[in-house]
This record gives sequence, C-alpha cells and structure tokens, in this order.
Amino acid sequence: MSAEPDGPEDRLRRFATIWSRAVFPVSPTALTRPEFEEQLLPLARRMSEALRARTYDAAEARALGAALVDAHCTDPEALSRTLDCVDAYLVLYCGDDGPRDDLRARSSRIQHAMAAGFAHALRARTLAEQESIAQAALRAQGVVAQALHASEARFRAVFEGAAIGVGIADLDGNVLETNAALTRMFGGGEQNIRGRNVKDWTHAEDAPHVWRLYDELVGGQREHYHVEKAFYRPDGTVLWTNLTVSLLRDPDGNPQYQLALMEDTTERRLLNLRLRYEATHDALTGLPNRTLFFERLEKALGAGPGQRFGLCYLDLDGFKTINDSLGHAAGDRLLVEIADRLQSCATAPGEMVARLGGDEFVALTTGPHTQREVDELATRIMNALLAPVRIEGRELTVRGSIGIVEGPAAGERSAAEVLRSADITMYRAKSAGGNRFELADPEADARAITRHGLTTALPAALERGEFFIEYQPLVHLGDGSVRGAEALVRWLHPQHGVLGPDRFIPLAEHTGLIVPLGRWVLEQSVRQAYEWSERYGAASGPLRVNVNLSPCQLTHPGLVQDTVEILEATGVPPEALCLEVTESALIGADDDLLKPLRRLAEMGVDIALDDFGTGYSNLANLRRLPVSILKLDRSFTQSMQQFPADPVDLKIVEGIVSLAHSLDLAVTVEGVETGAQAEQLRILGCDTAQGWYYARPGPPDRLHDLALVDATG
Repeated sequence: MSAEPDGPEDRLRRFATIWSRAVFPVSPTALTRPEFEEQLLPLARRMSEALRARTYDAAEARALGAALVDAHCTDPEALSRTLDCVDAYLVLYCGDDGPRDDLRARSSRIQHAMAAGFAHALRARTLAEQESIAQAALRAQGVVAQALHASEARFRAVFEGAAIGVGIADLDGNVLETNAALTRMFGGGEQNIRGRNVKDWTHAEDAPHVWRLYDELVGGQREHYHVEKAFYRPDGTVLWTNLTVSLLRDPDGNPQYQLALMEDTTERRLLNLRLRYEATHDALTGLPNRTLFFERLEKALGAGPGQRFGLCYLDLDGFKTINDSLGHAAGDRLLVEIADRLQSCATAPGEMVARLGGDEFVALTTGPHTQREVDELATRIMNALLAPVRIEGRELTVRGSIGIVEGPAAGERSAAEVLRSADITMYRAKSAGGNRFELADPEADARAITRHGLTTALPAALERGEFFIEYQPLVHLGDGSVRGAEALVRWLHPQHGVLGPDRFIPLAEHTGLIVPLGRWVLEQSVRQAYEWSERYGAASGPLRVNVNLSPCQLTHPGLVQDTVEILEATGVPPEALCLEVTESALIGADDDLLKPLRRLAEMGVDIALDDFGTGYSNLANLRRLPVSILKLDRSFTQSMQQFPADPVDLKIVEGIVSLAHSLDLAVTVEGVETGAQAEQLRILGCDTAQGWYYARPGPPDRLHDLALVDATG
C-alpha cells in the first residue's frame, strides 16, 4: 500500500476515491467510475469543510445528504455505504491535526444529518414520481379498461421506468401487473408476484386500520389511502414500504382496478433504528441511557390505577479513587462489568437498568407489587456487587449506595421529581457510610431541597443586604457590668423568615461564601463597637465585641490584613475585638494555621477558645495556643440550674477555671439561664457569662440600655 498522501488536497482526493469506489456499484448512473468520482469530489470538499468548521452547521450536513439524491445515488445501499465511508475515513483524511475526539463527534453529527437530508430528498423525489404516475394512471383509466389503447406507450414508459414499485390488481385483489422496481423489491421473479392475491400479504406488524382502509377502497368508499406496511419476501426477510393505494374507475365512474405505489424504506428504517438505538443507549455499557430511562419512567408514572413503581438509584462508593489510581481505561472496564451484573439483576417483566452517566445507575421495576419487589431488587444489586472485579490483574472490591423511591403510579410527581428524590436518598445512604440502601423520606427530601435552595440563594442574599447582626451581652460575674457582646449573624430570608447561623453557616462554608460573609460580619461588628464607645464610655475599658471565626476563615490568607484594615478604618483599638474560634478547629493545628492567630494576638486582639470541653484536645495543648479566653460550653453548667448542683460538674468546672487562671486565661460561660447558675459560677471564679438570664440576642440598642443601667448604677 502506498504511503499516506502528503497535502490536504491529496488526502481529500483519496477520500473521494474511496467513497466513489464504495458507492459506484449501487448507483444507477451512465458515468464511468472516474467521472463519478469527479462528481463526488465537490461533495467531499463540502463535507471536509463541514468537519473542520468553527461551528457545526446542521443545514449544510442535511444538504450533503440531499445532494446524494441529486447525484442519482437513490439506492438506500448508497447511503449506507456513504455513512460507512464517512465514519471510517472522513476524520482520517480530512481532519488535519484537530482533536480526534471532537472531530469524531462532529463526524457522527454529520452522518446523522446527512441521513435525514437523504431521506427527506428521496421522499420528495419519490412523491414527485408518485404524482407523475398517479396523473398518468388517472389519464389512462379509460385506456386500462379498453386495453390501454391511446396512451399505452406513455403509460408503459412511466410504469416500467419508475424508481418506485408499481402494481395493478383487480378489485378481488388479484395482481395483474407489476413493474421491474416492484419485482426487485420482493427479491424474486415476476412469477412470484403476478397472480397472487393482495390479501395473502398480511404481516404480523400490520396496524389494525390497514385492512379496513383496503376494504373501504375496493368497495368504492374511498379513492386512496397511504400507510406504512411490511411484507414478507419469498426468502423470509421483511420488506418495509411506504404504500399508497389508489382506486381506478372506468369511464362511467365504476371502480375497476386498484393501483399500488411502493417506496422501499427498509434500509432507511434500519438506519433510523440504529440512530434511535445510539441516541437511547449508553455507548460504553450498552445499557439504556438517561433519555430512554426517562421515557420508561414517565410511562410507568402514567400507568392506570392499581399500578406502582419502584426506583433504585445506585452510585458506586469510591469509584473516583479507582479511576484516578488505575486510569480511565480501567475505570471503563469496571463500569462495563458492573453494568453486566446489574443487567442480570433486572430480568423480570417490568424491570430495567440504565446508566445515567459516570458511575450512576438506576433500576426500575413496575407493577402492582413494587413495595416488596423494589426491596428485593435493591438486595440483588447489593449482592451482585459483593464479588471482586478483576481489572489488570487486580481484584477490586466495589460497593454502592442506593436510594429507593417507591409509590403509586398515579401520583402527582413528575419523572424529574422522582429521580431527584432518589438522588437525595442515595446521598443520604452514602453519608451514612455507604454500602447500603435507604428508602426515600419526604421530610428528609424537603430538608435537602431547602438546603439546596438556601445554598443557591446565599450569594444574592449578601448582595441584597438580607443579613443582619444581633448582639448578646457579655456580663462580668463579679460586679454585673456589661463588658461587651457576642455578634450573632442572622439571615432575613424572603420565604423562610429569620434563619439562625446553624441553618446557613455550614452552607456558606461549603460554598466558600463564608469568607466574604465573615468579613462583612467583622466589619459591621467593629463599626458597632465604635458606636458604643462613642455613645458612652466604660470605666473598666471599651465595650468589646466578640466575632466568631469559621475554620475556613482561619486558612484564608487575607484574615490578618482584613482585620487590620477594618480596625484602622474605624479607629477601634484591637483590645475592643475578640475573635472566637471553636476548640475543634484547633485540634492538631500546626504552626501555619496558628500563625495568623498569633499575629492578631500580638496586635492586642483577644482570641477566645469557643465551646471548650467539647473537643478532644489535650489540655497541655493550651500552652501553645495564642488564646486569652476560654468559653466553657453550656453542657458543663446545665446541672447548675437546679439546687443543689451536681458535685461532679462543680468539680469539673472548678478544675477548668483553676487551670485557666493558672495559665492567665479568662473564663467565659455560655448558656446561663438562672440566677442560681450565675451565683454558682461566680463562686467558682468564672469571669464573664452570657445567656438568657441576662438577655437574649437582640439589636445593638438593647446593649445600650443594659450598659446605660450599669453606668448609672
């Protein structure tokens, strides 16, 4: 074989040569093969340009299919061979150095559009021929009755030369004449068709109305009808046709003959079936894809009373790790093996398995008893995953998490809502550790949907100013004076009302919005501290504002710079600011994480260790943390609401206070709700406290009132 052609024009010529050699034997043309190649060369050039165009032009691709018909390549085999050549050689010879995957995707789209353009043009041409034959037949009605005297030659020319099959039968259905095209369609000699009765050509896939229309036509009740009909050939294969049957009357208007016009659509039908299969099945595993699954699910949801459905949504646990460590080729082989196992789990009537994409699969079961069957289906799937999968000499253990949705078919949920519920439930199973299945919980679904809605609304909420801050006073246990307040952010949501930080702070941390939101809270709180200092002074020093820091903010490189800029812009001294960090955020913290806190502490900003006692840090770890305040969690002081208090709790609190003071740390207690608690904590040596006993979180003016009472005695 010669070497690959050098220039683009040579490669284009090579493609045109291969194409012409493939199509020439099935094209009714008077041209020689080289002349036929020259006729296809402009079409090859247009096809090459369509492949490499910046944007895909579906109209141009359809026009290429129509151009095949204009070039007299009307045999469906010519289209099939053309598509095979395009699939095998277009990217090879005309793709230049472009990305192969993109070019193959473009080539596939060109093939689909060419097939559609070919079918449309061939149908238009066929209809034109049908009209010509029908007109000739109508003009020849009297001639047929009188042995076709006057226009025998003209009718015969159209009759014999037509590209579509033409047959004439009497009103009893006996075939009198057929043309060559019809004979070729049936694949046998003329003797296998002439003399047969039309009613012998029944087929299992005949629509019920086909023979009703036929009886109405031969009975003179209609002039023509058009249907899609299948015929059995003598060799047992099936011929699919577009069939038009017309009634021919004698000069007096009496029904005399029936005229059948047949267009062979077998290849086109097979092509459409192939394209339909490719559009509805996953290329890797061969399973139905998302499109076909949604069709089946919507059909199941539209079933009649008494019918139910069950859906299992499967996601493989740890598939990304396998993909990343062994490569995508190994991951693909794993998915194929899993798909085969899942397919074997859904073999009963009304069951199907589909691949939605990636490592996500769904299994559907329908019928009146899916409450029991869907659990059995999920169990079969989990059992099918037990055996290791051998890939590249390795035995891989694969597990999965399944979300199950089951219910009556006649419900009000759409297919998308059912799948979303199954997806949410699957993630609930995965969050519980995986390798399990969970049944959908409408309340859990609603919470998850609400979380999703809040997550998507967060960025706009910050821009629209929907957040506000409430302040809870910090009271000195020794003299009862207000020493400051903790800033607590709230979200005034348009639909859900006022939301506490526990509803949206985890979402903000997950999305990264916690950094701009935290900076906004810090800036607003420091400005409020400035307003307090301007409004009145305190003998014990400035009123301090406590601001919570998320673990995500600790790792943000702009934390120190943002804090310095805010303090300098407002003129608030660093000692008027306390940053609260949860104990769990500092467990095992290295020097890099502690460095920004140390810098802030060196400036004079207080660092408080929040929720102390709820984590697992070593008490000796306090020596290396740049904290000046311990905030004792409310769980240690709840028993002090009763009298007498639990002596064990008293000893624990007393020990923590003694330890803190020995390290020069102040102690703040949260959750003080009674006077007895406050007095007991004062006796134990705690420094400051906050809780509903003093005030609930509220607007900054509430703190003004409390501080003013302290200032005036």
